[in-house]
Amino acid sequence: MANLEKLPVTVITGFLGSGKTTLISQLMKNPGGKRLAIVVNEFGDVGVDGEILKGCAIPECPVENIVELANGCICCTVADDFIPTIEALMALDPRPDHILIETSGLALPKPLLKAFDWPAIRSRITVDGVIALADAEAVAAGRFAPDVAAVDAQRLADDSIDHETPLSEVFEDQIACADIVLLTKPDLAGPEGVARARALIESEAPRKLPIIEVAEGTVDPRVILGLEAAAEDDMDARPSHHDGHDDHEHDDFDSIVVDIPEITDPAELVARITDLAQRQNILRVKGYAAVAGKPMRLLVQAVGARVRHQYDRPWTEAEGRRGRLVVIAEHDDIDAAAIRGILIPEAKAAE
Repeated sequence: MANLEKLPVTVITGFLGSGKTTLISQLMKNPGGKRLAIVVNEFGDVGVDGEILKGCAIPECPVENIVELANGCICCTVADDFIPTIEALMALDPRPDHILIETSGLALPKPLLKAFDWPAIRSRITVDGVIALADAEAVAAGRFAPDVAAVDAQRLADDSIDHETPLSEVFEDQIACADIVLLTKPDLAGPEGVARARALIESEAPRKLPIIEVAEGTVDPRVILGLEAAAEDDMDARPSHHDGHDDHEHDDFDSIVVDIPEITDPAELVARITDLAQRQNILRVKGYAAVAGKPMRLLVQAVGARVRHQYDRPWTEAEGRRGRLVVIAEHDDIDAAAIRGILIPEAKAAE
């Protein structure tokens, strides 16, 4: 009879660098007795997040339960990618108890919820809840949401002006669709920053939402799994900027992949990425670098000018110590030649 029950799915959304992969890694280590399966939807064709999670695989969430869908929004490729992926996970033996879906950091969650209405899976699966992650430091600084008071003042002056930006719309849609908001990286924001971020999220939310501070992705799985929200049946309570449109845009953002040669000093690469964010208005950089004399792969992740790096695992023979970085920005800010010139200055000098 258990196989006839609807399989619960948790959609984990959140802006670029908010900590979705870290959260899922922690849930894999502490799944609360559940056997998990995971779908990772990357922005760009280099699967950094999927690789990280596969490196965390454990018996309760083996590698075969982790599926990566790169270079395509799963809600826009429902028949070709999403439905077959979900059906394949449901057919696993043993069957997963719960599926986690990590959306791209630029994804709008509501169109994904609509995909669960497809007849092929409608009677067999349910959206247990939508968890939105928000970087406390970034939100407190106003980077991922508009200045509400300033926008209201401008609108009073001129109702014909649309003051929303693609970034603010993504952030607002993610909050509006959520059942719970996890306020991440509170240590970087500090108490005052956390309070500002909390107030801004409360002002954006269309209804009262639990807002929970989470450091390093550590949260009791009982808090976010087993919500039984049936979000696919609760669409009207989750307003979106794209309600009433048959489609949603993806061309506001773009990405490029930069192959980087072996480096000698990680600090120099960090300085280049910081310089890139300041000069080119880059949203996100993530990928790997090969460091001379080091057998381990250097994992690099940056949100704006804030860069984190660590050695995550040895290079495999098939990878060939190939350094690659995915750079994500708003469409008009992507200048491939300038980006490569900053990240690989020797290549620019050779031109």
